[in-house]
Parts: sequence; C-alpha cells; structure tokens
Amino acid sequence: MTSDPRPGVLTRLDGLLDRAPADRSGALWRLAEDGRQLDANVIRLLPHAEVAGHEEPDLDVLVQVLEGSGHLETAAGRQVLEPGCTAWLPHGARRAVSAGADGLVYLTVHRRRPGLSIRPAPADVR
Repeated sequence: MTSDPRPGVLTRLDGLLDRAPADRSGALWRLAEDGRQLDANVIRLLPHAEVAGHEEPDLDVLVQVLEGSGHLETAAGRQVLEPGCTAWLPHGARRAVSAGADGLVYLTVHRRRPGLSIRPAPADVR
C-alpha cells in the first residue's frame, strides 16, 4: 500500500547547500516520497571532480545546472555547463560530467527504476 502523495515544496537549494559540509560531494538531496513515479537528486561535484564516462541503458535523464560550472562530454562533443543549462541525456548515450574550478551543483530527474525482482536465470546460463 502506498501513501497519498502530498504536493509541495520539498527543499530549498540555499538551505541545502548551507547545511551540507563544504567538502561533501555526491547526492545532497534525493526525492524519496512514497508513491512517486520519478527519481530526482541534487548532486554536488567538488572542484575538478568528475563522473566518469558511462552509459545509462534504461533511463533518459534530465540535468539542470544550479550552481558552479563544468563540462558535459557526449558523442556530440564537449559542452559547457553553467547555471541555467538544461541537458537531456537519452538512454543508451555515453556521457561524462566534470566540474570546473568552482565545483558543480546540478539536479537530475528521471523515471523511477522499477524495484528489483527475482527472475529465473536464462536457459543459456543454467
């Protein structure tokens, strides 16, 4: 049974960044409400940190840059990330993100992953 979702303000960026230790990298906030269809995260990369190149095979991801600067690397080339930039990363596309000298804070939004389930192994693995 899921609870009734309650719309409204979930967090404020200024308070979120003020509360997080300055040397903390990674997810500073995650959407965690019951019954949601989306996942969202506010991610902080420290200066010159990076998310190594990878592919997301199943989910499109929307990225909104909130603070700082950096670069997005895709098959289309290298693009500048700065506050106000919105990037779409389609599933299957290779991508890497790197922070500039002042770090990078961005919001990611994507469809929620289905829960893990136990399935029989494929016949060729048995």
